[in-house]
Amino acid sequence: MAIHLEPRPVRGNLLRKLTADEGLFALGGAVARVVELVDSDDQGTNSLAYYVLSDVALTQKVLRLANTPQYRTMAGATVTTISRAISLLGFDTVKTTALAMLLVDQLDNSTHAHSVRVELEASLCASLLGREAARSGPFGSAEEASIGALFRNIGPLLVASREHERFREIEELMAGGGYTPAQASQLILGSSYDTLSAAVLREWRIPEVIVRSLAPLPPGVLKPPRDKDEWTRQVVSFGHDAARPLLRKGGARADELMALRQRYGAALNLDHAQMDAMFLTVRKSMASLQDSMQLAPDTAPEPSAPPGLPDALAAATMDSGIGQNSGAYPSGKPFNARDRLLSGVQDVTMMRAAGRARVNELIHLVLETLYHSMGFRFATVCLKDAKSGQFRARIAFGEQHVRRQIGFCFEEHGDDLFHLAMSNDADLMISDAGAAKIQGLLPDWHRKILPDARSFIVLPLVVQGRQLGLFYADRDVMAPEGVPPDEAALIRALKGQVLLALGSS
Repeated sequence: MAIHLEPRPVRGNLLRKLTADEGLFALGGAVARVVELVDSDDQGTNSLAYYVLSDVALTQKVLRLANTPQYRTMAGATVTTISRAISLLGFDTVKTTALAMLLVDQLDNSTHAHSVRVELEASLCASLLGREAARSGPFGSAEEASIGALFRNIGPLLVASREHERFREIEELMAGGGYTPAQASQLILGSSYDTLSAAVLREWRIPEVIVRSLAPLPPGVLKPPRDKDEWTRQVVSFGHDAARPLLRKGGARADELMALRQRYGAALNLDHAQMDAMFLTVRKSMASLQDSMQLAPDTAPEPSAPPGLPDALAAATMDSGIGQNSGAYPSGKPFNARDRLLSGVQDVTMMRAAGRARVNELIHLVLETLYHSMGFRFATVCLKDAKSGQFRARIAFGEQHVRRQIGFCFEEHGDDLFHLAMSNDADLMISDAGAAKIQGLLPDWHRKILPDARSFIVLPLVVQGRQLGLFYADRDVMAPEGVPPDEAALIRALKGQVLLALGSS
């Protein structure tokens, strides 16, 4: 291939092309939403759980990660809910993993799968390195460093996926030994990869503190940082520089390790033993991440028609690693609903036994277990408002959950299906909501916000005669398979844990 040696000022055109790409526009919006999530007690965790659960493929991959050997031994039991995964993996880990998985899903490229995979894995490994390096740092949270390290490589990743001919030209220039990545990308694109990465993140409206962390550092031995911004840049740069040697088959060479220790050791306060231990931890975490996303190691050169990422990313249609009975009824209810419910009961029981279960967290976990295990399209918990006396939805999952949660509100007294369920403390499992007798008992507010509900369950929360609220979950199709006794018993066990918590609160 002929290499053009005159700089080509295409950065503006390239940036416009990338940001106008419908898929990348959607990716940018999704990335921005996840980056905005802040771990603020229940609210942050709930928001992250909502986001993950809104994407079936993402839910499967996070659960698969939580069930890899590295984390499964810590959990002691199969992890079947996102709430439990966040508790086990940590908020920042799930958040950064969700970002990484967004990149994997959107930047799948069947024609150039090998090149894209190399850049993806470099980004993922850099993020893990950034997180580990930041743990012992003087400025606390590792989140910004981990996210910055993940996106430091977004420029070459996007070019490999969307402008592969230019990517190959840059690679050829670098392979000749006469150009650094910055020089080669400047020559071919008209701007360096680092500049392109920062421009893309600004177009995506990523916080400036993360964009600044991508800025390149001066060459040579780095001095200890003067402030948090400089420290974050050093951590991001370290992750970027160490990732590719670490990913190479056989690992980094001795001279590469020496160079990393000389450049970053004093600045990041990492000695020889600490850096070796960090690399070992990152290799294990990288293996778990590759397994969760089904990114099997790829050592073959890029073929003309590679299987590549598309086959590897078939996770969206495969089991989530939590059971062998894949598939579901036409209603959407999984065949292995019983196993999922059982795992949920175990999670809730362990949470209460550990003495760390706040009522809100427990309710959130139970609702998520019902939603995920039974394949509902919408699920909510409705609790009594002490001031107004009304019953209002407090948490919701599923389709249009924000709009439906707002509308899911009713008065303290009435003679409809919901009041009858609470006054009789009767668990209702309606397989055909279109039946005339059922329709006659549905209140107007329910018909208005859920006109297409065709099957649903209602689980009253009644403690010593006090009507505190209810769980509700539905589907837009009938569920003739019903709920067999063993599943019903597990559902009641989940509700029972919530009643115990409410009764002691």
